[in-house]
Amino acid sequence: MTITMPISANSLTKDVEELRLPLASKTMPQVVNRYQNVNDGLNQQLSNATDELSMTETIASQGQRLWQQAVKDVQAGNIDDRPLYWSRLLMRESAKTHDVGYPIADWQRKVLVNVIEKSSRGFSDIQFKPESQIKILVTGFDPFFLDKDIGQSNPSGVTALALDGYTFNINGKQAQIETVMIPVRFADFDNGIIESLLTPIYRENSVDMIFTISMGREHFDLERFPGRNRSAAAPDNLNVLTGASKASPLAPFLNGKTLNGPEFVEFTLPVKAIQKVKGHWQINDNHQVTTTSRGQFDATSLAELHSATSVEGSGGGYLSNEISYRSILLMQQFNRNLPVGHIHTPRIKGHDSQLESDIVEQIKAMIGAAASTL
Repeated sequence: MTITMPISANSLTKDVEELRLPLASKTMPQVVNRYQNVNDGLNQQLSNATDELSMTETIASQGQRLWQQAVKDVQAGNIDDRPLYWSRLLMRESAKTHDVGYPIADWQRKVLVNVIEKSSRGFSDIQFKPESQIKILVTGFDPFFLDKDIGQSNPSGVTALALDGYTFNINGKQAQIETVMIPVRFADFDNGIIESLLTPIYRENSVDMIFTISMGREHFDLERFPGRNRSAAAPDNLNVLTGASKASPLAPFLNGKTLNGPEFVEFTLPVKAIQKVKGHWQINDNHQVTTTSRGQFDATSLAELHSATSVEGSGGGYLSNEISYRSILLMQQFNRNLPVGHIHTPRIKGHDSQLESDIVEQIKAMIGAAASTL
């Protein structure tokens, strides 16, 4: 008698991000389903899978395909980061719940979800050409505050997709930009996502400039003094609150331990060159910080902040400030000296392809101006 192994029906619980999918599908089906072919293909492959290794490789390939399709789409003129975000969540949902053609444990499904996250965010796609003499890394963020507006876009994410692989000539040298997309989740930061991304880059000295970008205020802000502590009362995309506030700032974590470092660090961007760029928006060199003893003020130097306790860095008290702090701190720990810093873009409401296109063009010029100083 032949015994047939049953197809596993184990599944993981959907998280808060994935639970927004029905509303998003109802509200903007053309956005959520723009890359439906990728997810349909994944479901079929899950059903037909026979072993863990081949399935993991397939998932990685599909995730990278999603990233590359989104990059190609934006660079062809569909100025929208949202299809990538929502398609990634559909892939995650499939990996968590879809029937698989072999017995699969929950921990194995978690591995598949992690593979989707890495491959669909460009982490596996950082490839500089041998002829590129100036190598620039740019990070963008997912859309966020989606319970306020399910259709919210993030111009930093659009920028990452628009500039991935972009090459240009400056002072007789070829420059190239490679990009990745960062999740708006405290846990990923606490688990070292930024350090995992940048440690091999700093160790090998493999890039010449790093820009972290997020959506911010009215104009462009170059955030001079990132602070160590979190203080924003706003939730992340999983609706997690840190428990921090302006009255009670808290240090983030790194792999289970409090992140150690000075209360403030200073960026190394070539500010004067960047500020010469003309566009729709001002480019501010933002010195504003908040400390427990002095409240909010414009700091003139790191020395002035030496004995202070950070409440907000120039980039605020949320993850946009934190990505900048972690990037600069890690550079210092590796004794590197390259231009690293954060750009806050103008804020947009919902999705506006023309405004976001204009933002991308000004950032492109700002990065070009910075590259001209190398």
